[in-house]
Amino acid sequence: MADPFVLEDKRLFERVPIDFSMRMRDRDTNAWNLVKATDISAGGIGIVSDKHLPSRTSFEMWLPIPGKGESYYTRGRITWIKPSGPSEPNLYRAGVTFDETDLMGMSLFMRDAWRRR
Repeated sequence: MADPFVLEDKRLFERVPIDFSMRMRDRDTNAWNLVKATDISAGGIGIVSDKHLPSRTSFEMWLPIPGKGESYYTRGRITWIKPSGPSEPNLYRAGVTFDETDLMGMSLFMRDAWRRR
């Protein structure tokens, strides 16, 4: 019998740790946000923000391509968000699920991100 207190990770793709700032634009209000990206997979990206971004908000995102001076454009939605914790007051951790993933473009981006770890 499974332990009811152990959370099961239901992600389909391996997450790669990353550490860079990226721009996000709310598709409804056109408001811009600068966030810190913390991990990425083919299905989504983990971020830290100084603003509470409501769940299900749809964003356009520009992820900087390491060492290229270019950005990878994609779209996604906030899937979950929670306060970062007592050691980081006024910060929020969130998960963004990509709307449509260009698997070839994302694989090239992740290859470059993996090399820069």
